[in-house]
Amino acid sequence: MKLRVFLLMAGLALAAGLGWLAGQRTAHPPESAAPAGRKILYYQSSMHPWIKSDKPGKCTICGMDLVPVFEGEKGFQVADNLVVLSTSSVPVVNVRSEPVARRPLTRTLRFAGTIQDNETRRRYISAYVDGRVDQLAINYLGAEVVEGQRLATFYSPNLLAAEREYQALLKPDPQAGGNDLQGQRSPLIAAAAQRLKQLGLTDRQISSLAEKAATETHTEILAPMSGTVMERSIYEGQYVKEGDRLFTLADFSTMWFVFDVYERDLGWLQLGQALEITVPALPGKTCSATVSFIEPSLNELTRSAKVRVELPNPLLQRNGRPQRELLNRLYAEAEVKVESPGVLAVPRTAILSPGGQPLAYVDKGQATYELRPLKTGRVGDEFCEVLEGLSEGEKVVTQGNLMIDSQAQLNRSAKGPDPLPHEHAAMDSKPQPPPVSEAQAAGVRELLAAAHAASQALANDDLPGYQAASHRLMALSGQARQAFPPDHPWHNTLQDLEKVAPRGETADLKLARQEFNTFSPRLVEWAKQLRKQKTFAELKIYHCPMAPKPGVWMQLKGPLRNPYYGSEMLDCGEEVAP
Repeated sequence: MKLRVFLLMAGLALAAGLGWLAGQRTAHPPESAAPAGRKILYYQSSMHPWIKSDKPGKCTICGMDLVPVFEGEKGFQVADNLVVLSTSSVPVVNVRSEPVARRPLTRTLRFAGTIQDNETRRRYISAYVDGRVDQLAINYLGAEVVEGQRLATFYSPNLLAAEREYQALLKPDPQAGGNDLQGQRSPLIAAAAQRLKQLGLTDRQISSLAEKAATETHTEILAPMSGTVMERSIYEGQYVKEGDRLFTLADFSTMWFVFDVYERDLGWLQLGQALEITVPALPGKTCSATVSFIEPSLNELTRSAKVRVELPNPLLQRNGRPQRELLNRLYAEAEVKVESPGVLAVPRTAILSPGGQPLAYVDKGQATYELRPLKTGRVGDEFCEVLEGLSEGEKVVTQGNLMIDSQAQLNRSAKGPDPLPHEHAAMDSKPQPPPVSEAQAAGVRELLAAAHAASQALANDDLPGYQAASHRLMALSGQARQAFPPDHPWHNTLQDLEKVAPRGETADLKLARQEFNTFSPRLVEWAKQLRKQKTFAELKIYHCPMAPKPGVWMQLKGPLRNPYYGSEMLDCGEEVAP
């Protein structure tokens, strides 16, 4: 009996153990249970290949079951325009994204120009007849005169004879026998008066000739308008010929502020646009004015148009003399803040421009980023208008995109297929060009000299010098481009350089160096091509590992002078060998 009970209990325990083991094998099948004994490497989403896991589960985007990928299989391939980073590397490269949204596009434009007199209110006073200047009533420049004021006393035999003839016609004829012949002489008097006008006399001077004494032989030269004496070309006792210039008068009550606007900024300006104008000669003073004229044609060399603003110029008393507040040909600066209606825009830092093609990386989630070519519009202070390539609500990478782009190029290099579209553009911009003419080479040398000057100014911590070199660099890039025919490879290269040429409008050295670091890499790529030609073989290219990427620059000659840190680390860097 005891033996039967023992065997029954042992059978039950064995059955329970076998059942538990079977359950465990069903719930957790071993990896070696894969077909043909292959090992499962990972689980992957077939719809979103960048979603991977080391455990079974569902896709975090579409919810589909993850498919196992076995040893020896490639799994689902990620598209060429996708870059997948490990989740741990995203914080390391400091990747940040921001949604694409519609927002007002604001832009602050700064211009430099000169204050000039109103050309339509300038008068030249010339000699109407030969004669001699016997006395000057105004003998210094800058004098304020009013209309009709005496400027000089003039003697001219021809003018005196015409005056005597007119006076004789005004007197009654004693042989008329009391008959009034004045009416019969009226046409003669009118003709004599007209001749006096042609000789430079005013109506008031002509009407006063009737009382002019016979002993008075001089005539006064009067101011034809109120204004400021800009030029005096005569001295007392000087003989002058008909047509010689005596004085130049200008109306300084309203001045013109004239400045150049490059064609890429013309779309922001319009007639009536409000500006704030500052004049270094008047510290602390700001003038508000509006745009009154925009030149209808561009200067072909500088690709800019003249813009004019009218400024009131009050008359002040200085040192006991009247003087206008704004002097002629003063340097001045203008600032205008414009805002467009809401447009689809992304931060400027989100856009890369390798090979001249605007690009952005779209954050697809799960540390995956899609390369997207763009068509851009106007560029604001912080945002850039997007015309094609992005949709509202998508997230674009605003920080760390350079590192992502570098990873994309590394991936492409490892895989070996055709390069990405922007790499095609970069390759197309680097063909070996035919030999250049001396005139073309001279234009290129001028451009390189301006770039060298901008680099050296930053190395010297000289912001005004950088601004001046940048303005020249922008003008020379367009001028050099026009020296090459459109089918010449360097024509497109210079066109791309012109788009990213520094403006020199930054307010401090830090921003200036950031601006320079956008332009300099493009110039360096071209300089590498230039060095292959004997004419430009002496160009120097340097790299600073401490500077923000890529941190390269070109110099016409050594020694190395770091534009990214200036006096802090002037010698930091290394030369890039040809």
